[in-house]
Amino acid sequence: MLFDPIYMLLIGIALVLSGGTAFMVKMRFEKGKKVPIASGYTGAQIAEQLLRDAGIVDVSVHEHRGFLSDHYNPVNRTLNLSPDVYKGRSAAAAGVAAHEAGHAIQHAQNYFPMWVRSAIVPVANIGSNLGPWLVIIGIILGAGAEVSSGLGHSIAIIGVALFAVATAFTLVTVPVEFDASSRAKKQLQHLGIIRQGNEADAVSSVLTAAGLTYVAAAINSILMLLYWAYKAGLIGGRRN
Repeated sequence: MLFDPIYMLLIGIALVLSGGTAFMVKMRFEKGKKVPIASGYTGAQIAEQLLRDAGIVDVSVHEHRGFLSDHYNPVNRTLNLSPDVYKGRSAAAAGVAAHEAGHAIQHAQNYFPMWVRSAIVPVANIGSNLGPWLVIIGIILGAGAEVSSGLGHSIAIIGVALFAVATAFTLVTVPVEFDASSRAKKQLQHLGIIRQGNEADAVSSVLTAAGLTYVAAAINSILMLLYWAYKAGLIGGRRN
């Protein structure tokens, strides 16, 4: 299974897409760090200002260790910013901080795609880890027989279904992330935190690159879902 040429090709595609987009984010963030914002606000101050403007008073902003480890935690309602963003006074820091504040605003406003994503997280986590193994087990149990029948096939179908939920998670994440970035760019200019020109361009560049990482993840997940469905005999006809 692990030496299947198709599987190895998909792994190669995943590495190229994920590695390429991650590299793009890093490069654009480093470039954006060199663009100071005239307002002089830190990322932490920007996040707090956007939250106040949205009437959100129960979300706290904290510094979080790690490079670009920024995230919003809806469970304990904390907005966690990496050191470069929390203390940064650059366009890159402003964009990332506003993006994470955008997630908190989505949560407060019950943004539907975000609600869907949160609802399927438990099954998606199980599906991404267990799904492929169930397909493999199903194929093993169906050895010497048609994969598209019997106990092995049933187990493989369950595996594909679980992995499909994981794929759905990556798909719904795309609009969630791009919407947060859209909110961020609008609010940064609406509140006068960044100016048109270099500042706005740098913010847009960083957030677009970050959004593409989620597009890459969705593409990789779709390709793997098709692969597991093929191995389970759900597409492409029956195989021994």
